[in-house]
Formats: sequence, structure tokens, C-alpha cells
Amino acid sequence: MTAAIRIAQLHKRYGAVQALDGVDLEIQQGEFFGLLGPNGAGKTTLISVLAGLARADSGSAQIMGYDVVRDYRQARRAVGVVPQELVFDPFFNVREMLVFQSGYFGIRDNGDWIDELLHHLDLTAKADTNMRRLSGGMKRRVLVAQALVHKPPVIVLDEPTAGVDVELRHALWRFVRRLNTDGHTIVLTTHYLEEAEGLCGRIAMLKQGRVVALDTTQNLLARFSGSYVRLKLVAGDLPPGLRTRETAADSEGRHTLQLHDYADLERVMQELRNSGLKVQEMELLQPDLEEVFMKLTGSQSAQHAAAGVHDER
Repeated sequence: MTAAIRIAQLHKRYGAVQALDGVDLEIQQGEFFGLLGPNGAGKTTLISVLAGLARADSGSAQIMGYDVVRDYRQARRAVGVVPQELVFDPFFNVREMLVFQSGYFGIRDNGDWIDELLHHLDLTAKADTNMRRLSGGMKRRVLVAQALVHKPPVIVLDEPTAGVDVELRHALWRFVRRLNTDGHTIVLTTHYLEEAEGLCGRIAMLKQGRVVALDTTQNLLARFSGSYVRLKLVAGDLPPGLRTRETAADSEGRHTLQLHDYADLERVMQELRNSGLKVQEMELLQPDLEEVFMKLTGSQSAQHAAAGVHDER
């Protein structure tokens, strides 16, 4: 089967900045794929190359088997990109915007599909509203509709939920999950790591223009993250044998200890019992993508990204 996206040794430089440094990546049809990394890692540059907004210095990129330079018409038609920025034409209403967007791809009389997009993105009531009068969240929905109006097999979402409310976020993910179930390939970049962890089957992490990790979400969690137990003792301090496991302690006397595996919890409890210590509170902490992200990227911006803070790139 032809890969949805195939990238080989992609390089792109902006002056002294090496935005992409030999990226190799292959995304299969039907995948829900996450593209993560701190600000400046090269995510937006990579998307720009796929969308035809930037040309790589060397290497190749294909969408559904079409080279983005040599077969640019077919490649553009095969992909829909939801950009990070709110870009819109202030002279038209929502429906007119979608009709014009359809015309760019030579599509006529697709009113039924436009109506379906308006319905699923909760835009029906705003169909005849001028774009200038929409809220930021509503404009974001229109951008999603624009990217889907020509029914592309590959959909790239560049920070689609940045700055939107919880209701829109949930509505958007319901619709995108449905598109993925119907066979569309989804590529997602997001600073909300819980979204990537819950949605993406595979993830690539970029750092300084290079892929530093590429695997299934579960494998990344198993390889780079760990299990922890957070506990508070009735009285006393941790015995010496457990102090080396401690990764954090707070002002309320709770200790966070690293576990090698879940069976290791019994060894921790046994050592506490041997020391005559009793547990007042205990919580088993699950591995998450935040820890993986911070270990692999090793940047200050990772802390903001893990906390769901959006920074412009």
C-alpha cells in the first residue's frame, strides 16, 4: 500500500537556522499520527513543505505517492491543512468561503458536503455570517471546514485546539476521530500532550530539525517513562534504602518514589514495614507522555508544552 506521507532526508535552512536536518518519516494510510516537539523543532517547517508553502533544500516528500514538487497539483489535492494561525478573508460569509475554497480544487455543486461540515462543526447557524463577526473559536472551526472541503485523504492539524474552549475541543476531536475511522490519515501537532497521548497511535518527536523518537505511543511510554508511587507516612522519614528512589517531595510531607515495575511496589511496602513505618496516603502514578517529552527534548519549552501552555513558534 502506498504510504500516506513519505519523507526522505529532508533538509531546510533559513539563513543560519537549520530548520530540518535530514528528516526521514513514513506515515501509513489510516494512521492517527502525532508530530511533537518544542518550539523551533521544525514541525511547522515540515508541514509547510508538505503543503507547498516552502520548498526543501534537499530530500523528498510525497503525499499519497505524489511528490510535493514534481506532482504538486495531485499532492495539494491529497492533503488538507488546518494552520495554526487564524487566516481568513474578511469579505465573505462562512458558506461563501467554503464554496470558494471548493473552487480552488475545481469542485462544484458540493453543497451537501458543505452542509455536513457545517453541521458537524456546529457552524450551521453561522453559515451566513461574515467572517469578521465570528469569534476566534468559530474562525478556527471554519479553518477546519476549509481543510476538509475537498475531502482530502490526508489531514494535517497544526495546533488545531490552541486557544479554543473545552466544548469546541471535544466537538472537534469527535469529528476528527470519525474521519479517521472512515479512513482519513490524520497528522496532529499539539502542545497539549494529553491530546496526543489519547488520540495518536504513533508519535514522532522532533528536536532541532531531527527525529529523536519514532514509535507507537505505548512503546514510547514503556521505554522512556516510568511508574511512580506517591505516599505520605503517618510519622517518621523514609528509610535509607528508599531515599535513593525519591524523585520529589512536597511541603505536605508526600514523597514520590520511582518504581522499576508494578511488582516493585511490594518491595517498597516491605521496606516500610521492616522500618516500622505506616502509610497514611498512597497514590500510584501512571506513566505519561509529559515525562517522555521532557526526557527526549530536554528543553525548557517542554515544561510549558507538557503543562498545555501554547507558545507561538
